[in-house]
Amino acid sequence: MLDIRPISSFADYFVICSAESERQIHAICDTVDEALTKEGSRLLRREGKEDSGWVLLDFGQVIVHIFSTPEREYYDIEKLWDKATPVVRIL
Repeated sequence: MLDIRPISSFADYFVICSAESERQIHAICDTVDEALTKEGSRLLRREGKEDSGWVLLDFGQVIVHIFSTPEREYYDIEKLWDKATPVVRIL
């Protein structure tokens, strides 16, 4: 999770994770949506499809990126946002 508040006007945090299959991307999307909805957040927009290897879930102040492993390595979003502050990193 990256804290992007000091460098972004459109969100506060990026959550970035990897999945090993389309099915796992789908399961992560559903689980994140369900958990954040229970906490009072609302999914504003969903971009991408499981078969593309990248799905973005926009909850307003929190944006969740779910990548297939090859897509995450290719786009290297952490490097693009290297001025952001890492909050949590789970390997």
